Amino acid sequence: MAAELRCGPSGWSYPDWEGRVFPRPCGRSFHPVEFLADRFDMLEIAQTFTEMIRPELARLWASKVDHNRRFQFTARLNRRFTHERSLDRDELKQFSEGLRPLVDQGKLGCVLMQFPYSFRYTEENKDFLIRLRRALHPMPLVAELRHKTWSTQEGIGTLIDYHVGYCNLDQPQTVRAAAPSAHLTWRIGYVKLHGQVAGPSHEDFGRPEDDIREEAAGKDYLYTLSELQGWRQRVDRVARFSDQTFVVFANHGAGKSVVNAMQMQGLLGTSERRVVTPMSAGSSKKNVLTAVA
Repeated sequence: MAAELRCGPSGWSYPDWEGRVFPRPCGRSFHPVEFLADRFDMLEIAQTFTEMIRPELARLWASKVDHNRRFQFTARLNRRFTHERSLDRDELKQFSEGLRPLVDQGKLGCVLMQFPYSFRYTEENKDFLIRLRRALHPMPLVAELRHKTWSTQEGIGTLIDYHVGYCNLDQPQTVRAAAPSAHLTWRIGYVKLHGQVAGPSHEDFGRPEDDIREEAAGKDYLYTLSELQGWRQRVDRVARFSDQTFVVFANHGAGKSVVNAMQMQGLLGTSERRVVTPMSAGSSKKNVLTAVA
């Protein structure tokens, strides 16, 4: 298995994590990214999907993971490009400059282009993906393509031809949903597990109001060890041939993504590879993760 294999949750700004994942009260010196970097080698930044972050914020995040020498972020591409199909140069520059500190410090593994369900494989959508890929050159890109038509030979071939990674998804299975897979289309492997409970807007994912509803609902799913074992086999196949592979849990309800990510680390053996600088004696960081039923 490839040495560059990392596992972690998607996002960290969830109110129901306080007291479950994070201490309560947290204390003035507490930062969630620093806390999670003690336990994981990667985090997917969810905030960039809805906001154009400032470089100062990315610089702060980079400083909070310095103690973990293996740590890498991945970041969701802003919805202005994936959902509203903007190719505005100023907006593209603003997004890229926001992540620049992570790039400069070698802390950005890739950017995830999270497309809506409506983005099925057509010539028009294929052309847009290619234009977006060129506009973001040379940023390392992975595509989260939820519609099953992208799993065809033509869809997979497009990603191979244009050096875009394929995000292997576990998601609620509907008629249009891409099935679980272990595809590798570029040097970066990506696996993302959303859970198997669909929210009320699961297949409507595309409008801003649907994004909010989908993010809040359908995430309260805890993977069993048997399910994780099945995904471990797919991760093994992807990681065997990739330069680096990211395994991301997006079932964030009540901290379940953290629990499952820690369990997957145990199955993959990645927790043994972490190189974390010991914290000072006065550090208040304690593992307060509670059992999630």
